[in-house]
Amino acid sequence: MTQPSASDGARDSRLGPSQRAAWLDELGGGPVDVIVIGGGVTGAGCALDLALRGRSVALLEQRDLASGTSSRSSKLIHGGLRYLQRLEFGLVFESLTERRLLLGRLAPHLVRPVEFLYPIRRGWRERFRTGAGIALYSAMAGRRQHSIGSHRHLGARRTQRLAPALDPGVVRGGITYWDGQTDDARLVVAIARTAAEHGARILTSTRVQELLVTDGAVRGVIAHCGETGRTFKLEADAVINATGVWTSQIEQLAERDSIEATTPRTRIRASKGIHLLVPAERIDLNCGLIVPTPPSVLFVVPWGNRWIIGTTDTDWDLDNAHPAASSADIELLLERVNSVLTDPITRDDICGVYAGLRPLVAGNTPSETELSAKLSREHVITRVAPGLVSVAGGKYTTYRVMAADTVELALAEVEAAHGRRPPRLPHRRRDASARRSKTTITPLVGAEGYEERRLRQDEIAARAGLSRATVVHLLDRHGDQVDEVLKLVATQGDLGEPLAPGHLYLRAEVTHAVRSEGALHLDDVLTRRTRLSVESWDRGVDVAQDTAELMGAELGWSPETIEREVWHYQARVEAERESQTRPDDQTADAARLGAPDIRR
Repeated sequence: MTQPSASDGARDSRLGPSQRAAWLDELGGGPVDVIVIGGGVTGAGCALDLALRGRSVALLEQRDLASGTSSRSSKLIHGGLRYLQRLEFGLVFESLTERRLLLGRLAPHLVRPVEFLYPIRRGWRERFRTGAGIALYSAMAGRRQHSIGSHRHLGARRTQRLAPALDPGVVRGGITYWDGQTDDARLVVAIARTAAEHGARILTSTRVQELLVTDGAVRGVIAHCGETGRTFKLEADAVINATGVWTSQIEQLAERDSIEATTPRTRIRASKGIHLLVPAERIDLNCGLIVPTPPSVLFVVPWGNRWIIGTTDTDWDLDNAHPAASSADIELLLERVNSVLTDPITRDDICGVYAGLRPLVAGNTPSETELSAKLSREHVITRVAPGLVSVAGGKYTTYRVMAADTVELALAEVEAAHGRRPPRLPHRRRDASARRSKTTITPLVGAEGYEERRLRQDEIAARAGLSRATVVHLLDRHGDQVDEVLKLVATQGDLGEPLAPGHLYLRAEVTHAVRSEGALHLDDVLTRRTRLSVESWDRGVDVAQDTAELMGAELGWSPETIEREVWHYQARVEAERESQTRPDDQTADAARLGAPDIRR
């Protein structure tokens, strides 16, 4: 089954409630070529790739888009400088190629350059070794870097001018280089909206309960919609499992249904990484910071009027949905960042904390001594059983390549389902078959008119009656979709007011999040469509009522539903704060699970 061609009429990229209802009806009444399970960056990338190839595709996500790992990263689009130390040259080159695509063509509104300083603390040997690695990193990026600058060697004095916060008694100099930065959750939303624009059906709050088996092959799913309570059967020629740390659970559904496995089950090692946010004025830096802290690496990343400090890299075998940052995690990060700062950061400086899980692919032989920090970030694609393909591991930056590789194998399953040819592993991604993917040349929603609007930002601000800073904020979050947000402001003036004091988010962005970006619950807006849950000292609690009322006007919520949404959000914030006072993972996890999930 193929999608209608683009000539059949312009499609709508919106992920609003009316679109969701229509998709739910459509999927309850007919098959698709491929089902993608998982609404993170890889799953959304698979849905987009399939839709661009003219295939019918449904993406099913049990919670919200990017609600797991894909909203809890270090917010970097990068080649992975530390992977050069492991001689993973192919992974670094691939990542740098993807960084160039995202900066230049695919998502210039969501990905931007950021300069980093690597402090030299141990003299000329460290400078020589690190300088050689950074020079190789810059060379691998190529000349066309889309405003990405070159690396520079700095002496002690110039380093202090660039980074006054660094302790001159510890830091002897530095080397600067450039990488990319993004709002990871918003990038996933843009990918999903682009997929919808090309015909994909995107259903969040939809949990896969069973796999449908016909003649020993996976040929669909039974899914439950948490918003309507509806359970439905959806048939397909192939199913892609892109669920990250939940990969094994989906594969176990195949085992439960006695499907003959063609390969051993994927073994996922969940690695927890936490991040802290502190006010920008608290660390006197004019660039980002990267500090090696074996076995991982420490980043200090500029984030508006905040710094993101991260990350840790420790094993996690507790709740996958809500990983918790313990007091020990926070103290570890503070110790690491304070090792190079003149004025130490304290807990009182922290305005936000978040934790995420990396789905690392472990070796075939379990090992108690296997460190998560040393596992490769290469992705693995597996034909788990006839009709079922899993993708796991990888890096956020290379989502597009992961998706293209996965789609190649899934389409082989589609062909096999129709008896055209037996399934086979795809050739290397640079062969003729992989080049059929159109994701390298298709800008994401918001990208095409972004540069033109950036040039007219003062004119747009004057016409809308908004500050220039607010318009820049809107452009860098919505790209050319800023027009839709400004239409809301023009038709209802109070939507042009700030959502929260001291922040640039507009009330109109809440309405836009519901109408166009798939937001169904208060947590979706305060945690992923905006970042008030970690950027504001109150974690978004003070604006929860106003935000819920704005959402309720679009979603038809009753006063009781609004009250329930606010209560759930407040309980979640309280549970997270409590977990961050607990001494270890077990007690932190227990505290975090004290708050019920709004998606039952």
